[in-house]
Amino acid sequence: MMRYPIGIQSFEKLRTNGYVYVDKTALVYRMTRDMSCYFLSRPRRFGKSLLVSTLEAYFLGRKELFKGLAIEQLETEWVKYPVLHLDLNTGKYDKEADLDDFLNDSLAQWEQVYGSSPTEVNAELRFKGVIRRASEQTGKQVVVLVDEYDKPLLNSIGNETLHDAFRNTLKAFFSVFKSTDDYIISGSIRN
Repeated sequence: MMRYPIGIQSFEKLRTNGYVYVDKTALVYRMTRDMSCYFLSRPRRFGKSLLVSTLEAYFLGRKELFKGLAIEQLETEWVKYPVLHLDLNTGKYDKEADLDDFLNDSLAQWEQVYGSSPTEVNAELRFKGVIRRASEQTGKQVVVLVDEYDKPLLNSIGNETLHDAFRNTLKAFFSVFKSTDDYIISGSIRN
């Protein structure tokens, strides 16, 4: 009996529990060969989160999850990269502190792995520091995956003050990508 992955967002769960998977890994491989910053926008319930989960498994070098898929034959190195996965779907975002609390929690988890500095006094400086240290400690460029980036903004439509606060916070947080370009994977990932 075929098991369809209704509502499953985890590539690992899908692959280890025998769900049907339409193999798009050849496209994932091709996309990562000509890597730069990608912005994926598709309708709701169209598989964006599953794609992000698939990319995370790939960049973490989880070869066992790709057994029998096209990418297994294409990829020869299975390099493990440091991955920072930010899934903004988990917050309620009905007050300004919600986004700050979410970012703080994510940063604290990454800082447990890659360390912190007392001079990093705000979310932007902490994010910049985590990216730099992750790259320096692993000797690899960092992969940053952001899912549901717009949830705080969508949840604050109709509340101009809150919407502006969230927009300003996200703008400052994501501006870190520009100053950490040397540490973030871009261009071709061929070694």
